[in-house]
Amino acid sequence: MSKYIAAIDQGTTSTRCILFNHQGKIVSVGQKEHEQIYPHPGWVEHNPTEIWKNTLEVIAVARINVSATASDIAAIGITNQRETTVVWNRRTGKPYYNALVWQDTRTTDLVARFEKEGGLNQFRDITGLPVSTYFSGLKLKWLLENVDGIREDAEKGEAIFGNMDTFLIWHLTGGVQGGIHVTDVTNASRTQLMNLHTLQWDRKMLSVYNIPENMLPEIKSSSEVYGNVTNEILPGVPVAGDLGDQHAALVGQTCFHPGMAKNTYGTGCFLVMNTGNELKTSENGLLTTIAYKFGNEPVQYALEGSVAITGALVQWVRDNLGIIKQSSEIEQLAQTVNDNGGAYFVPAFSGLYAPYWRNDARGVIAGLTRYVNKGHIARAVLEATAYQTLDVVKAMEQDSGIKLASLRVDGGMVSNQLLMQFQSDILNTQVVSPAVAETTALGAAYAAGLAVGYWQNTEELTRNWTIAHTWNPDMDEESRNRFYGGWQKAVTKSYDWME
Repeated sequence: MSKYIAAIDQGTTSTRCILFNHQGKIVSVGQKEHEQIYPHPGWVEHNPTEIWKNTLEVIAVARINVSATASDIAAIGITNQRETTVVWNRRTGKPYYNALVWQDTRTTDLVARFEKEGGLNQFRDITGLPVSTYFSGLKLKWLLENVDGIREDAEKGEAIFGNMDTFLIWHLTGGVQGGIHVTDVTNASRTQLMNLHTLQWDRKMLSVYNIPENMLPEIKSSSEVYGNVTNEILPGVPVAGDLGDQHAALVGQTCFHPGMAKNTYGTGCFLVMNTGNELKTSENGLLTTIAYKFGNEPVQYALEGSVAITGALVQWVRDNLGIIKQSSEIEQLAQTVNDNGGAYFVPAFSGLYAPYWRNDARGVIAGLTRYVNKGHIARAVLEATAYQTLDVVKAMEQDSGIKLASLRVDGGMVSNQLLMQFQSDILNTQVVSPAVAETTALGAAYAAGLAVGYWQNTEELTRNWTIAHTWNPDMDEESRNRFYGGWQKAVTKSYDWME
């Protein structure tokens, strides 16, 4: 039996290849960052060709670290930054334009038009999603309308679309020599072009957004063999798992039963609750989405609350304000004070996502007095992540009718003890982190491993999950209400900045 499963984690700031063993433990990692491109305010792009080259590099590094050959690797799973949209030429393999990143807001005018013509929720019954700059469909519409040659080539079947999972699978499985053009149900559910009920591209959505169907990938399950690697990096290894990053983290956290939820603290924050095979329409500003689909088993649905800016706010304080030199210093600075000093930071840099969905919002710092110093600002920066998570949890509990017993957490910010304790305090709920922190990559590995029999079933995966740390609430009710009341007031101050 092969020793390892490889997971490619194509994220917003970097690409990684991680090798896992049968116990779900990390044995090797290769990682490389890519450029963040900001051509105009609100525009965020990546170079897909750079990301593909980095992917080959990190696979090689992860393999060489443990002297692994292709025969040592049972399968590859892919997980990716969702909604990030790329169109490339089937014959040349070259992108027509940079990838439009999920944070990109250049489609604001399109959103305003749809809001005026039928409201932001007019497609929720079909897609589970509001009209927003966030999802791939409007980004693809923008590319078709603004980049020379794309629509003409799309009509001929030469220009093809995908999120980053599709782009990487196509290249891994042959590229211009017959690469497989597929995506999975989780990534497809984030385009606003897939029907949540049929799990197929929806003709009405394609018509409304004016998108040619022949440029779209075939929708598959999250766990099946899509094709084999054709290049010399891992020749013949099956590509057998594909999950959008937040769905992958849900799988990596083994949230296989309705009511189980995880929160990933990365560039943004993404709280996902498994709702089983029941599709629940949100009444409180959450997204209805796909949790995962393993092979021929029934699809599992989820509710999701997406927060645009969390870890990215710490990076902004580091890069734009220069208050800290490294992101890790934010905790130490925040610990120089006992509370936020009355200051609140609402990081609505690209509007507010769940549960508000305010495209007109922009970032504000509220409650400033002469008393407030950089320690209070640092604390307000961290607390913003916890407050935004509480907003989403409250909405999720109302939609699902389930009280959250504990929150499973993962992502880079989980190492911040002050944040995690405050998160537990403000939620009044236990917060738990797993022994393997790289749950996104692990989820992709699990999907691929299940497809090729490396793991037999989800019960086997659940046995791999162990606790690293638990935080329990230690805040009185009066303080909790006062702090959260201040946050709610601050959020309203971010509204109506954009016409």
